[in-house]
Amino acid sequence: MKEHLTRRRFIHQTAAGSAALTLLGTGMAPMATAAEASKPALLGGAPVHQGGWPGWPVWRETWEPAVLEVLRSGRWFRGSGEHVAEFELAYAQLLGARRCLATASGTTALLVALQVMDVDAGDEVIVSPFTFIATYNAILNQRALPVFADTDPATLTIDPATIESRITERTRAILPVHIYGMPCDMDPINAIAKKHGFAVIEDACQAWLAEYKGRKCGTLGDLGCFSFQNSKHLPSGEGGAVTGNSDDLVDRCQAFHNCGRAFGNFKGSGSFTRGSNFRMQQFQAVILLQQFEKLTRETAVRRENAELLGAGLRQIPGIQPARLPENSRAVWHLYPLRYDASQFHGLTRDQFVRALNAEGIPCGGGYTEQYNDGLLDEAIHSRGFKRLFSEARLKAYRESFRELKGNRQVCANTVGMSQNLLLAGRAEVNHIVEAIGKIQAHSEALAKAAR
Repeated sequence: MKEHLTRRRFIHQTAAGSAALTLLGTGMAPMATAAEASKPALLGGAPVHQGGWPGWPVWRETWEPAVLEVLRSGRWFRGSGEHVAEFELAYAQLLGARRCLATASGTTALLVALQVMDVDAGDEVIVSPFTFIATYNAILNQRALPVFADTDPATLTIDPATIESRITERTRAILPVHIYGMPCDMDPINAIAKKHGFAVIEDACQAWLAEYKGRKCGTLGDLGCFSFQNSKHLPSGEGGAVTGNSDDLVDRCQAFHNCGRAFGNFKGSGSFTRGSNFRMQQFQAVILLQQFEKLTRETAVRRENAELLGAGLRQIPGIQPARLPENSRAVWHLYPLRYDASQFHGLTRDQFVRALNAEGIPCGGGYTEQYNDGLLDEAIHSRGFKRLFSEARLKAYRESFRELKGNRQVCANTVGMSQNLLLAGRAEVNHIVEAIGKIQAHSEALAKAAR
């Protein structure tokens, strides 16, 4: 596996194959000593895990009749059928939200939410830097600046204590990201937003059914955004949703995503107002509707296996699972761990990843410091951004990336495993712990061999 993979390519690779090993028991595998541990695969030993892992996405033939009925009807777009509206009602109920609007993708859900919360050209949005690039791009597409609060290395999510220092007279909204399905600490974020009169838009594109203090992610701010892309826990190839508890806001979302057609209580300036076409199709809604029971059941399995995995990993020096906010539950789109090379005789994070892959445990390094990859330089050097922001502001903005010490640490030291590994049996989950324990026990030899 290459050292740097996109999240989606990484998930696609880790999803290949199917579980093939017999359950070996329900207890955690005992931690081997250096003398007892078998030789690591990179040094000629046998891999710990020699079977496959559950594939993703999963299709059931029982879902086909409903999809075929829609396809054969010719009533494919949202305006000619009822299934998208059925999905919106059901998904809102699943999350405990008042309303839901289905969209073409998670990215378009973010675009709709930003537009409706009046993020406009020349505004600034405070956001987590540790996220998929679509979060950055959605803000840039509004001709606004994505201003980065730092990442908390313990949680991998936005550090609320760093938000207020990023506020300027241009700040319009805060966009916390529930990355990998791990809830952000929303109480202090909402308190800051309320204090300054900012909107809160949740990027819950990886957080279906994640919970914070008894409420689902996507219902904690003004609007929440979800993705149903192929790799997601609730997939339909592409697709997304905006959720909210305000009829006025969701009416505005409905109008904007449907070419600006007036909707509900929002009449705009006439029959039409500003808008675009971000509609979901009918057959996508049918695919999604049939997966609710599966999503709920698999979320419980992932959580149970994540607890099992975390308990074992905490016993290994140099490995620390992410910390969740108090009274919250993650859904683990990726299962991340923090890696301390000093506890592995200087074996680098990327060398550790290669060693773990060799043991039959697919993993990767996760997101990089994407603000250094050229995208934001391209934006701030464009004619449009130079017209909207002063030279001094753009210079200070670019220099502020150096302050993101927590995010730099997270990008350098995080290792992630895709959600499909958590759908395997307990024995296979034990293999993950066993493999990391073996690498730890032989880390000195691995580090020497890598030099």
